[in-house]
Amino acid sequence: MDKTKVLVLDFDGTVVDTMGGFAEVASQVLNRFFGTPLDEGKRQYLETSGLPFSQQLEILHPGDKRNGLAAQQFEQEKLKGFFLERISEETKEVVRELKKRGYIVVVSSNNYQELVDLFLAREKDCQFDLVLGAKNGFYKGKDHFDFICRHFGVSPQEITFVGDSLKDFERAKESNVAFIAKLGTFKREDFEKRFGKVVAIESLKGLLGLFK
Repeated sequence: MDKTKVLVLDFDGTVVDTMGGFAEVASQVLNRFFGTPLDEGKRQYLETSGLPFSQQLEILHPGDKRNGLAAQQFEQEKLKGFFLERISEETKEVVRELKKRGYIVVVSSNNYQELVDLFLAREKDCQFDLVLGAKNGFYKGKDHFDFICRHFGVSPQEITFVGDSLKDFERAKESNVAFIAKLGTFKREDFEKRFGKVVAIESLKGLLGLFK
């Protein structure tokens, strides 16, 4: 990670604490459409998190005709809780300090671009160098990493991705990007059971000790 020039931060569950609320909404939608018990629905959502909900549904219920409407309802129902959240003062200070130290700080999210932009428009004192959300055919992972490389003239080896989900780790690995696990949605042992030894932080403040 000593080559890192760009720190890419996942949004939901990493920059802002929205994953608990999203899991509640998802469990209700999965129960309503597929009869999944609420606790199991929450587990399924978190296990496949890091992808758009429509893609999560295709993993959980491949080819099911109900997936489209279920995804639509999730996206509508999550909005109320989403816009009640704010970025913590500690996270804002971490972003400012990393930029002061010369790092490029980018948001990469599978939440829709317009929603992330609206959310961040309220956070005048937390400015990222680039904000990438989901668009049709343009998602967190290789799409975003390739764009970041072109936009800033860096290589994948100069990027470190910080995320809270198992899928975030997979996306980083697929693109030869370094990864730091932000614990909370998953525990250290969840990551290490699947991927072996990982670099992990309890909060984004931990980045200040890793990137001097």
